Amino acid sequence: MPRRRNSALAAALLALLASGCDRAPAAPAAPESPAPRERLGLMTSLPLYWPLGAGVEEIAAGRAPPPWQRVALEAAYAIEPLDSLAPVPGLTPDAPATDPLAGLTRLAVIQPRGLSPADNVALDNWVRGGGHVLLVLDPFLTGEYDLPLGDPRRPADTALIPPVVARWGMEISYGAHETEEAYYGTRDLPGGIVLPFAHPGLVRILPDGAKQCALAGGSSIMATCRIGKGKVTLLADAAIFEHEEQAGEGGAGLRALVAGVLG
Repeated sequence: MPRRRNSALAAALLALLASGCDRAPAAPAAPESPAPRERLGLMTSLPLYWPLGAGVEEIAAGRAPPPWQRVALEAAYAIEPLDSLAPVPGLTPDAPATDPLAGLTRLAVIQPRGLSPADNVALDNWVRGGGHVLLVLDPFLTGEYDLPLGDPRRPADTALIPPVVARWGMEISYGAHETEEAYYGTRDLPGGIVLPFAHPGLVRILPDGAKQCALAGGSSIMATCRIGKGKVTLLADAAIFEHEEQAGEGGAGLRALVAGVLG
């Protein structure tokens, strides 16, 4: 009897092993690939993409931590830093020009050092062709930047207003505000966006822009215009891009503003 029981057990084990060999092991589930991020062109004099004061060697070696603004925006966008908006000539006479705006549908121009005539033309054409741009021009930055005046790395303390703003039907003035409260506070914008501001400029709609432009939420700090097939949002304050404590947890407020105006 023991020998018979052992034989039966061995036969059962062999059958189990054979059935296991017939079935291939289940392949591990492939990890879900992250959703592709939208491309966002970025031109700015503020330290939003590269940390302020970092040297080229530090940046190249990866020793310079990215600014909090970049971390916040890169959660939703693939940022493409731009030095020019106009096509850049090729290195040789036969080489084609490079268009920095080619393929972009969203653009943030935040406190730029100044737009050249060619930049103005390129930006206007790009918007009329369907591009969406957030243009931030602050007359008086309130962030602290530990760099001397004249240092090329220092942000532009006062924005230069490009002529294309008037072409779109708007202007920014640096006049006095009506009340003391108008210098510092927040504005509630459409879409539940809360916009902090600090010593902002005043946006005014010109007669030529009455049909295509409107103040955002009735605020004199920001206006939106439909230009051709595209859209322009003009913001006369950069506080949300300068002060981390005003940009929401993890920069969520900053990210919501950019997403809300650029669509």
